[in-house]
Amino acid sequence: MAEVEVNKSTGQVVVKRVVCAHDCGLIVNPDGIKNQIEGNVIQGVSRALFEEVTFDANGVTSLDWNSYPILRFRDAPDLEIVLINRPDMAALGAGEPATIPLAAAIGNAIFDATGLRLRDGPFTPKRVVAGLDALLKSN
Repeated sequence: MAEVEVNKSTGQVVVKRVVCAHDCGLIVNPDGIKNQIEGNVIQGVSRALFEEVTFDANGVTSLDWNSYPILRFRDAPDLEIVLINRPDMAALGAGEPATIPLAAAIGNAIFDATGLRLRDGPFTPKRVVAGLDALLKSN
């Protein structure tokens, strides 16, 4: 679940809070699992809002950290990780599965806040403003 704020005039999306429930079977090291999941949630938020490889006629143009945007510490949301302990199962993987649903959760939160259903990521201010303009014209 993601809570977002959307500035409709600038298109800026801020993810304020993420709650992630995670089932990874038997929990052996809860702190380690939480740390892994937190890192992957942050990576998922970064991918959903910022990360995009850019190209021109000569190839890739996003070749360094200045030209390839990522989530910065100041932009990191509050996180709540809910671990589902299933002692009847083997210990399973943790972390990577938490990255995948983040874009959908953020996209759904943007839709809830604005009525805009974004289908292409990352959810940059430019894409949000363009989508809101198109939405306004269609109504």
